Amino acid sequence: MKQRLITGIIGAIALLSVVIIGDNVFTLAIAVVASIAMYELLKMKQIKPISLMGIISLIIMWILLVPSDWLDIPLLLHVSKVELFLMMILLLLALTVVTKNTFTFDEAGFVILSSVYIGYGFHHLILARNLEDTGLVMVFLILFIIWATDSGAYFVGKKWGKHKLSPHISPKKTVEGFIGGIVVAAVIGVLFHSYFPVFSSTFTLAAFIIVTSVFGQLGDLVESALKRHYAVKDSGSVLPGHGGVLDRFDSLIFVMPILHFFHFFG
Repeated sequence: MKQRLITGIIGAIALLSVVIIGDNVFTLAIAVVASIAMYELLKMKQIKPISLMGIISLIIMWILLVPSDWLDIPLLLHVSKVELFLMMILLLLALTVVTKNTFTFDEAGFVILSSVYIGYGFHHLILARNLEDTGLVMVFLILFIIWATDSGAYFVGKKWGKHKLSPHISPKKTVEGFIGGIVVAAVIGVLFHSYFPVFSSTFTLAAFIIVTSVFGQLGDLVESALKRHYAVKDSGSVLPGHGGVLDRFDSLIFVMPILHFFHFFG
């Protein structure tokens, strides 16, 4: 527990520091984090990260991750990010033939889905931070809501949890914890917003908090389902007491594209 607390504090300070700095420092830091998360996913599937398939997987993820203007290079000016992504998918499919099915269609599908999951999740975090007027406060608000949700769900579930939320995926999570996470997130979100307002409407703030908290918890369950499927306890071991990068960012990268989809930012 002590190791978990120390790692959590150091990790939070490091993350908040790069969020405050912003610009290319933030983007590069997130690119490193995303690369580690992709590495963890590849290892779950037993695809060697330092291999042709592993490197192609990372390239696809980076294409989706980086801001679009980073891809404005002379040879690619006529190609959009989506078109480049589609070409990489075709290359992956071609590899199933070149490798005589050593690299299978299932593995190609895994790589594509993982690249979208990691790449677009972190891309929308970068997108939110790069908002001209509200980027810093927006990202802080999202982080605090997610952290409040995690803490609320844990402590309420431990104290009053009786009804299992999804026993086949995450046996310790409870309905009471799920609701408690939303309630604690609402309290923290409203307090933060009262000092650092982002939205002009109370209704928009309430919707934002609920969407972030609910889908953040769903994102945690998605990663739990992934780990259960591949029979691993943690996604990695880079964060002592917490597991891997994906274990800590699962809620965030799941919820970011959803917040963008509902036009809360961007």
